[in-house]
Amino acid sequence: MRISRSRALPLIAGAATLALTLSACGQSGSGGSKEKESSAKGGTIGIAMPTKSSARWISDGDNMVKDLKTKGYKTKLVYGEDDPDTQVSQIENMITQGVKGLIIAAIDNKSLNNVLQEAAAAKIPVIAYDRLILGTKNVDYYASFDNTKVGVLQATYIVKKLGLDAGKKGPFNIELFAGSNDDNNTKYFFNGAMSVLQPYIDQKVLVVKSGQTALNKVTTLRWDGTKAQNRMEDILTGSYKSGRVDAVLSPYDGISIGILSALKSDGYGSASKPLPVITGQDAELASVKSIIAGEQTQTVYKDTRELAKVADTMIDDVLNKKTPQTNDTKTYDNGTKVVPAYLLQPVSVDKTNYEDVLVKGGYYTDAQLK
Repeated sequence: MRISRSRALPLIAGAATLALTLSACGQSGSGGSKEKESSAKGGTIGIAMPTKSSARWISDGDNMVKDLKTKGYKTKLVYGEDDPDTQVSQIENMITQGVKGLIIAAIDNKSLNNVLQEAAAAKIPVIAYDRLILGTKNVDYYASFDNTKVGVLQATYIVKKLGLDAGKKGPFNIELFAGSNDDNNTKYFFNGAMSVLQPYIDQKVLVVKSGQTALNKVTTLRWDGTKAQNRMEDILTGSYKSGRVDAVLSPYDGISIGILSALKSDGYGSASKPLPVITGQDAELASVKSIIAGEQTQTVYKDTRELAKVADTMIDDVLNKKTPQTNDTKTYDNGTKVVPAYLLQPVSVDKTNYEDVLVKGGYYTDAQLK
C-alpha cells in the first residue's frame, strides 16, 4: 500500500536512528582486540560512485565522506562517469594505493570480478552500495533499500491515482519504463511494480498500447533520460495516433524528466490534454520541483544520508572484526553467493506530502524548492 503522510515521518524517524544502532548491534567476531580495532582508524576508505550526472550520487559520495571522517577515516572518492572500464581502473588504483576498505556502487554489476579478486588478495573488504555486484564471492555485504518495495510503491500510486482501487474499469493506457539492464536493481524495481500492475493488464483495465511489456523491451541503458525521451517519442509516434497516455511507470526521476519532455513536445500538459500520471525515484531536486509544479506526479524517496551511514558502519565494523547488522540474508544471490544485506525502507512522495517528508525531514529546505 502507498505510505500515507502519517506513516512517512515515523519511517524516516526510524531510519534516522538506524545508523546510530548498527555498530552497537554488530557482534564482535573472534580475534577482535582493542589494538586491532584501532589499527584501521586513520586509514583510507575508497568510495567508487557511478556518475556525477545524477545528483543523488554526488550526495551519496559527499555523505559517506563526511560520515567516515567522523569515524576517523580518510577517504578517496571517485566517479566512473558511467564507464565500466574507468571504474575498474579507479578501483585498481585505490587497491594499489593501499585503501583499507572499498564501498562500490557498480556501473556494470558484472565487470568487477577481476578487480575484486585483487581486493581480496590484498585483504580489502568490499561493501556493495545500493547496486548488488554480481558473479563474485569477493563482496562482503550489501547496503541498499527494499528495491521490490520501490516498484510496489510506484505501481500502487498509479493504481490509486487512476482510481482502480476504487473500482474504475477504464480502460486506461499505460506505458512501462525500467532501469538499466546492467543494474541488478532494475529487475527488483520492475518485478515489484508488475506484481501490482499485471493483474490490471491481464483484465485489460490497463492497456499497454505499444505492446512493450517484457523487461528486456523496456530497459533504459545507464538510466539515461535522453534515451528514455527518445523511446517515449517513438512510442507516441507509433502507438498514439489516437488515444492518450494515462500513466507512465518510470523507475527513476532522471528518466521521468526525459519522458516529460517527450510528452510536452507532443502537446501534453494543456487543459485539453493533461499530463499522465508519472512516477519516479530518488526525490531529485529537479523532479521534486516538477512535482510541485504539477508535472511529474510522484517519486520514491530514499534517504541516502541514512544509506551512507549504513555502508560506513558496515565497513567500520568489518575492519574492526565485528559482524555488521543485516536484515536480509536470503534475497540477494549474486550468482556466486547470497550477500548479506541491510535494507532501508523507501517512502512514496507527491505534492500532498513533500513538505512533511522532505522539508520537515531536513532533506531539502523550502528555499531549495522555490
